[in-house]
Amino acid sequence: MIKAVIFDLGGVIVPFDFTIGYKQLEPLCEIAAADLPARIAATGLVKQLESGQISADGFYIRLADALNLQITIEEFREIWCSVFQTHTLVPEELLESIARTHRLILLSNTNSIHFDMILEAYPALRHFHAHVLSHEAGFLKPEPEIYHAAIAAAGCAAEECFFTDDLAVNVEGAKQVGMDAVVFESASQLEAELQARGIV
Repeated sequence: MIKAVIFDLGGVIVPFDFTIGYKQLEPLCEIAAADLPARIAATGLVKQLESGQISADGFYIRLADALNLQITIEEFREIWCSVFQTHTLVPEELLESIARTHRLILLSNTNSIHFDMILEAYPALRHFHAHVLSHEAGFLKPEPEIYHAAIAAAGCAAEECFFTDDLAVNVEGAKQVGMDAVVFESASQLEAELQARGIV
């Protein structure tokens, strides 16, 4: 029997589009928006930020240097957070319904810049009983350690946890540690999966 439901954040609850941020950065660093993903990835800084190896301020300083950005940290934070859209991908009523009968956990590869903003911008997150965040846990999905942290937060056995994520590699990581897990495709598909398990 499922006792805990564990959700990914970006691409499952909160929609995002990184091209929005890249387009805003383009005129500020004179690097084409289409080239920015590869340029940023090459620095390795996002992974360091999301695994807690570097502070938000350190990330800004080093990325601004790598891209030759001449903007304040406040301006950078605004651009970095502009990628999130205002609506949620699953209805708040679904989260509220799950939280009444099951332990509801958020499991996300994220960073303090994004998550601080998201907590303020999306009231639906108040229904979660615990947050397991990569920058705090020190591990990233699909590393097994972060799933074990989520299982500990759930307070039950791995096989009593249901997990959903929009990335198949992260779903497979959850399955490897014993969770019941499915790839998120849509709110209706997820609700059908939850109903099939007697969760809602």
